[in-house]
Amino acid sequence: MADSQQTSEPINFVHQDEIWKAHIKVEKDSAEVWPNKWGFLTEAYKEYERESVRLKEVIKVKLPHHLPARPPTPPEKYIHVSPSPPVPQTTQALIGWRSGHSHLQLEKYGTVHHGRRTFLKELGWPLDACI
Repeated sequence: MADSQQTSEPINFVHQDEIWKAHIKVEKDSAEVWPNKWGFLTEAYKEYERESVRLKEVIKVKLPHHLPARPPTPPEKYIHVSPSPPVPQTTQALIGWRSGHSHLQLEKYGTVHHGRRTFLKELGWPLDACI
């Protein structure tokens, strides 16, 4: 890839400054023209916000007194994090160091043993029925 500023040629700082001034002028001109061209979008957005606030107020449903909302259960009650084993000294031992311990494995309920199955056996058809 070519570098944007090559070090083999001298840099004209005045020219770079003129380019920067042109960019700033275009930015300022665009900022002045934007409300005339696209200002209607701000009004549509404000109208959308007012409508969404009104709908949120309408949708609020109060629960009957015999069905109070329960406070959420803190995660510490059902998630138990045990300490990790010590970090291995070598990068080779680092691969799989946590999954080598049975209490840290991701497969909480054991591995899945489905094997290869065919829908022909499920339908009770002979194996050469689709050949």
